Amino acid sequence: MKKYDPEVLDTRGFYSLMTEAVAPRPIAFASTVDENGAVNLSPFSFFNVFSSKPPILVFSPVRRGRDGTAKDTLNNVSKTKEVVINIVNHQLVEQMSLASAEYSSDVNEFVKSGLTPIESEKVKPPRVKEAPVQFECKVNEIISFGENGGAGNLVVCQVVLAHVNEELLDNEGHIDPQKIDLVARMGQDYYCRAYGAAVFEVEKPIGKICIGVDNIPDSIRNSNILTGNNLGQLGNVEQLPETSEVEAIKEGILSMFSFDSSDKEALRNSLHEYAKDLLGKGEVYEAWKVLLINA
Repeated sequence: MKKYDPEVLDTRGFYSLMTEAVAPRPIAFASTVDENGAVNLSPFSFFNVFSSKPPILVFSPVRRGRDGTAKDTLNNVSKTKEVVINIVNHQLVEQMSLASAEYSSDVNEFVKSGLTPIESEKVKPPRVKEAPVQFECKVNEIISFGENGGAGNLVVCQVVLAHVNEELLDNEGHIDPQKIDLVARMGQDYYCRAYGAAVFEVEKPIGKICIGVDNIPDSIRNSNILTGNNLGQLGNVEQLPETSEVEAIKEGILSMFSFDSSDKEALRNSLHEYAKDLLGKGEVYEAWKVLLINA
């Protein structure tokens, strides 16, 4: 693998490397005001959730690479200790990008981007009306990593009120990922869209003790057909099917394939291909029964 030393590579070059590799990143579309009430709106992709009780969001405005000066958002939150973090979806991604331009401090990015400011309830900065979710926040702490160009400043924000577009909620009150249609930042000028086939589920091993990949029989674990993801699926079960369950399907499964009965490798490959297809459909327990026919 090629090596990159941050002490050798220039700041811009290592920034590009990090943002291209650590992706996709959610976007904090931060609205702030200065001490005189002038509004600023700017996006930051160094952003994420860091606590749920208290509810904490953290984003990081970096100092300008060319001269190390602080951006308006950092200056504003340092003085007023308030911010609204608006979530960005595909519907407003182009306007969000427009708001990131290097306007002077007296320019209102709401006006430039054509977005609509609406009054917040617990903080002074306005919310973005078009944003699907808006978090009103108090700034608890700002952690600076220096004053040189590219230095980050962790803005630790405590959410005091959240606003969610009700049209995005499913019957259980959760935000539907297909309805919210989120976007995230990648490297260079690239973004990605969490929508359609790009959104998928992975069953989390919460509340159960899984067998793990190490307890998968060698003949399955060392398969030339099953992938690492497939093995992860197989390891995410608490127990294997009973022998009686495997025997119950054995004859029917074997009748699906045509090959020399003495060719054990061909049999194993056929079973593994069929199991892989089942795993692709999320039918993990059924895949296990198929694999155990010739384990």
